[in-house]
Amino acid sequence: MFNFCTDPSVLDGLAWLSCYLTTGKHLAIYWSIGTVLLLLAITAPVALAFGLGGAMAARSRFLPLSLFGRGYIAIVRGVPDIAFFLFFVIALDQFFEWIRHEVKCPDWDMPIRQGNDFVVCAEAKLPLGNAAQWMHETYGFLLAVLTFSIVFGAFAANVLFGAMRAVPHAQLETAEAYGMTPRQTTWRILIPQMWVYALPGLSNLWMVLIKATPLLFLLGVEDIVYWARELGGAKTARFTDYPHGDWRMWYFLALLVFYLLFTWVSEKVLGRIMRRLTHGQATMGGETQRKAA
Repeated sequence: MFNFCTDPSVLDGLAWLSCYLTTGKHLAIYWSIGTVLLLLAITAPVALAFGLGGAMAARSRFLPLSLFGRGYIAIVRGVPDIAFFLFFVIALDQFFEWIRHEVKCPDWDMPIRQGNDFVVCAEAKLPLGNAAQWMHETYGFLLAVLTFSIVFGAFAANVLFGAMRAVPHAQLETAEAYGMTPRQTTWRILIPQMWVYALPGLSNLWMVLIKATPLLFLLGVEDIVYWARELGGAKTARFTDYPHGDWRMWYFLALLVFYLLFTWVSEKVLGRIMRRLTHGQATMGGETQRKAA
């Protein structure tokens, strides 16, 4: 079967461009879009769970737990995101390897810290040195997900903590008057009521999370930013069948369009969720809907 991509004499204009955009390396940038979407799909609920746990801890009447929750919120919010991203990836990796080292190599008699080096036995390495490449990539991705979840979980905790305090106290007192336990009041009254107050802050946090996904590039994950820089750089005929100049501006322009479309769709979806949550609620949004009806 004739393949015009292998015949340079017919490669011109759109034909050349179509062949160029379907090379093996370009398939990698298309797959990396899936990596970004997968990161968001996993990180968003995990970060929300971290945030709910942090907010509940900060609200606890048990002083050590309350201090832990408030400290988690304050520390992460007060440090630049990129510092935490770079710190947590290294710290979590070494922490996991240290645990495996203690379990698998109890007879190890050398110090783990040797100057600037962190040395554990070969059995404790994550992943193992002879592991397949996909395992190394998956492990790095999971570390990135956990790091994103810890950082954005602190911001979510701050939003949820404020939303809990915004729920009218009279509703909680009414629940207690009807004989509900503190646990029942929290899960049947406080948690369902707080979402209408939390969603605006969580919506902004979702937008920030989308814009933070290019940080995967700094964490060693081959995301769309990595491939845009790699593929957009100048290529000579010596190394490729599709030589071109420095096209990084066009690749990053495509990323700009991608993120703008993604945030636009997110705004529409979050707006519909907000209208559904505020329907019938004694809030400004709910009052606006009642008058419009």
